[in-house]
Amino acid sequence: MNDQRLLADRTWQSPEWTVSQLVLAKGARTVSVVLPALDEEATVGAVVASVRPLLGTLVDELVVLDSGSTDSTARVAAEAGARVVRRADVLPDLPPLPGKGEVLWRSLAATTGDLLVFLDSDLVDPDPAFVPALLGPLLTASGVHLVKGFYRRPLRVESAEHGTGGGRVTELLARPVLAALRPELSEVIQPLGGEYAGTRAFLESVPFAGGYGVEIGLLLDAHTAYGLDGIAQVNLGVRKHRNRSLQQLGVMARQILGTVFARCGVPVASDRLTQFVQVGGEWLPDTLTVPVADRPPMRDVRTRPGPVR
Repeated sequence: MNDQRLLADRTWQSPEWTVSQLVLAKGARTVSVVLPALDEEATVGAVVASVRPLLGTLVDELVVLDSGSTDSTARVAAEAGARVVRRADVLPDLPPLPGKGEVLWRSLAATTGDLLVFLDSDLVDPDPAFVPALLGPLLTASGVHLVKGFYRRPLRVESAEHGTGGGRVTELLARPVLAALRPELSEVIQPLGGEYAGTRAFLESVPFAGGYGVEIGLLLDAHTAYGLDGIAQVNLGVRKHRNRSLQQLGVMARQILGTVFARCGVPVASDRLTQFVQVGGEWLPDTLTVPVADRPPMRDVRTRPGPVR
């Protein structure tokens, strides 16, 4: 049976907090905004610019964590007003793993805020209200440790943009698998969304999936630690970003599925994924390994000697 307490008690369909109200509620707490980035020179500047006016009031740190861009992402982000940190410079004795979750995990060591807000750096037309809305429940509601953004997600197919249809992996994989294995989370509208916020106490207490499983892993871990009362969601309106190919989404889905299975105790027989590509008139298999590995809780890394695994 679905538990609809999240929709009833912890969902803000029309967030109305003003920045002034949130600054007052913030008190002595500090806020870090983190943008993970890899070759996002076309969009990262606008995302940084949407947050920069909040620096010094609601936001204390604005960090772009660059995971090895080969374009001008770092320069564009710095010129727009962010502090740019290279992944390789955070925990430099630890060889990096590939993937988004690795960057977000390292961001915990690169920032100091009591509260962290994560925004994807490939957003198109980012709304300056994203950060205040995501911080609202953390600053005004007791017991909240993770806030997920939700939104309408347009889908661009070639040159045509459709008003809905984005979030394909959410609808075809994440929502069904949560309904089957953790039905209490069926009320989360965007379980894979890259715009969310959390308390440092929570984020440093749980492992981070290294790849695209990071968002659903954090959601499952928040539910395990705090139940539905520790999770909130806020309406961010519309979110546009770069749409990925089906092959890319297949790899993403495999990482997400592996993370869900690991968190829910479901055994996995293989970490390989076979996709098919058409070459001439033939369909040929393309098999790759899709590792699903967690980084340990950051609080353990900060306190224990020896190598991190």
